[in-house]
Parts: sequence; C-alpha cells; structure tokens
Amino acid sequence: MISANLRLAATGKSLERDRRRTTRLIRLGAQWLFSLPAVVFVAVFFGYPIVQNVVMSFQEYTTSTFYTGEAPWVGLANYAKSLSSGLFTTTLVNTALFTVGSISFQFAIGLALALFFKRNFPLSGFLRSLLLLPWLLPLIASSAVWKWILDQESGALNQFLGLFGVDPIPWLVSPGLALAGVIGVNIWLGIPFNVAILYSGLQGVPRELYEAGSLDGAVGWKAFRHITWPSIRPVVSVVLVLGVVYTLKVVDIILGLTGGGPANSTQTLATNAYNKSFVEFDFGQGAALSNILIVVSLVFAMVYLYLSRREPDE
Repeated sequence: MISANLRLAATGKSLERDRRRTTRLIRLGAQWLFSLPAVVFVAVFFGYPIVQNVVMSFQEYTTSTFYTGEAPWVGLANYAKSLSSGLFTTTLVNTALFTVGSISFQFAIGLALALFFKRNFPLSGFLRSLLLLPWLLPLIASSAVWKWILDQESGALNQFLGLFGVDPIPWLVSPGLALAGVIGVNIWLGIPFNVAILYSGLQGVPRELYEAGSLDGAVGWKAFRHITWPSIRPVVSVVLVLGVVYTLKVVDIILGLTGGGPANSTQTLATNAYNKSFVEFDFGQGAALSNILIVVSLVFAMVYLYLSRREPDE
C-alpha cells in the first residue's frame, strides 16, 4: 500500500513537471510567433541590404552588371581605392566638422529650449508645436527654401543684413563659408528632435527631488548639475547617439544646398558614397564608402555608450 502511494506521488510529480515544461514551451513558442513578423521585417528590409552592400563592396559592380549579371570579385580593391583617394581625407574632415558642429549646437539649443518650456506659461504648448515644423517639412523642400534665403545676390538673409550696411555674404558659394552655412541649416532642422526628446526626459524628473534639493541649497545651476543632469543622462545618451548616426548619413540637405561644392568644401563621406553610386555609377566603391560610414557610426555608438555606462560607476 505504501509503495503504491509512493508510485502515485512520483507519477503525480512527473506529470506536474511535464505540464510545467509544456507550458513553458507553449509560452516560448507564442513569444517567437509574435516576434516572427518583426524578425522577418528586419531580416528582409535591413539585414539583406546590409549583407548585399558588403558583398557588393568586394565586387566590380557597375551599370553593365545589370545587363550581363557579371560582377568580378576584386577583394579589397574598392576599399583601397577609396582610402587612397585624395578626396577621402577632405570628406573625412568635412564629415567630422559637420557632425560635431551640428550635434553640439543642436543639443545645446535643444536643451536650453527644453528647460525653458519646462516652465508653464501661456501659449507654451502652441510654441512647442511650432518648433516641430522644421522636423515635419520635407528635407528637400527645407533645403530649397534655405538655398533661397542664403543666396548671395537675392537671398532674404543678405537683404536683411544689407539694411545695416553689410555687404552680400557668399554663404553657399565660398569654400570657406559653405560648410558653415550647411551646418547652420542642419542645426535648424535638428533642434526640434532634441527639444522633443529632452523635454520628455525633463518631464520624467520627479518634482520631489527638486523640493528635497532646495532644502540643501541645490537651486538654479546646482539643481541642474546634481538633479536634472543625472536624471536625464539616459535620455541624453539616446539623443546624442541617434543624432550622430543621423547626421553622419545626411545627404539630401547637402545635395540640395551645395551639391557637395564649391571645390568639395561640403563633400562628406555620405555624399561621396552617393556620388560614386548614382553619379559615377561605380556601385562597388560607393558600397565600400557606405560600409566605412557604417563602421564609423558603430564605433562612435559603442565607445560613447561604453563611456556613459562607466561614468556613473566611477
């Protein structure tokens, strides 16, 4: 009798384990089933193009390939040609200046405006919505408008400065000023993104922290340094990483304003890759430059995220 009860108890435990295992498998299967559409979407629309771009960078891929189907394997020749080109150093420097200049001012102005709009005042919501307009407009349309504004002869900006006796400034046709003009337009376009994300981050900072900090004298700059900034650092990381990755690949604004000129003064890695692929139809070298740009973006993102993760621990 006792042995029969023991066998029944063992059988019951075994059935319970089987039931739990089955339940876990069903839940795991359901999770994968719900994730499958996203996995397929990413694989088809992101994974395949990246893999194809990498393969293309090792081939002599030109317009004739579309007719013959032949793309001879050239190994690292496209990368060697890109890196040894005299234009590569220029585009690399321009890319760095364009990215650093754009991100620095976008973030600084965006944070200042986010802090300003954190205070409740009449029409604050309406003014915040107006700030989103540059973000909503098509980039080509924005670049066309700014090209007219910055025109040396008939541009609205030079006409306004002329009222104060300032001679017409060649914002987009001078090799020394064109990059600054393009950076200025990109700053204007990027401010709404920074304001929107940073403002949402500021809204998540508990008011109780400021009330407790005020008791210890943490007001004004001290409150920002010891309460606001540490609280929004995760949001700042997202804004900076996404901002840099987006800015590195900007093409339409530069092409719409200057086309990479004058004298390649506004040519970047992204516009150079575009020209190689869709102007010179050297798709292999264009793919190589695109991959170099991807590597630069990944290196920056990993280094920045690593440093931002270490700083709180230190």
